[in-house]
Amino acid sequence: MEIEYIVNMLARWGHLLFGMTWIGLLYYFNFIQGGYFKSASPEGLADAKAKLAPEALWWFRWGAMFTFITGVILLYGVEKQGVMNSYIAVGAALGTFMFLNVWLIIWPNQKIALGMVEGDGAAAGGKALLASRTNTLFSGPMAFCMLAGPHFAGYGNLSHSMNAMYAALAVVVLLELNAIFGKQGPMATVRGVIVSSLVLTAIVVGILVYVK
Repeated sequence: MEIEYIVNMLARWGHLLFGMTWIGLLYYFNFIQGGYFKSASPEGLADAKAKLAPEALWWFRWGAMFTFITGVILLYGVEKQGVMNSYIAVGAALGTFMFLNVWLIIWPNQKIALGMVEGDGAAAGGKALLASRTNTLFSGPMAFCMLAGPHFAGYGNLSHSMNAMYAALAVVVLLELNAIFGKQGPMATVRGVIVSSLVLTAIVVGILVYVK
């Protein structure tokens, strides 16, 4: 067995394991911890911020890091084999923005919000929450594109759908700009962000399937 096939398989395995860790914690933060923080007693909240949240954020950010690294390895293999398509390209873009949100927005601002470093905790918490909600928004279409790349036969051929790919990427970039400068909008609630993610998935897939 050639070494490149072994590396590719290990990268796929690692990408799945690290991705489950990362996205699982993303959903935990958005669907569970946020609600608990709002209803916890002062003592419980202080203990969670001091012990639970920093530990969970360690696994969260390094899960994101190694998901990204193994994804880059897989993307190199896809490009080398000449099987790149628009689903893979859009999925990779979504995953990259999600990774950057973790390390450049969520983690720096969570350190302030949790009192690990000095700063405006309320403002930092709002920035971290918006980026986290955006990552949850992106997770639906990102997962679909990951699966569609090799399995949605007949669709997303990059050589025949450049306009579709650019249109889908434009939507993603606009939403990422909102993550940096905008507001939560319908993503202010758990139900809202879940519905928004499903709607975004339908929009992205619709663009990639029907735009010529």
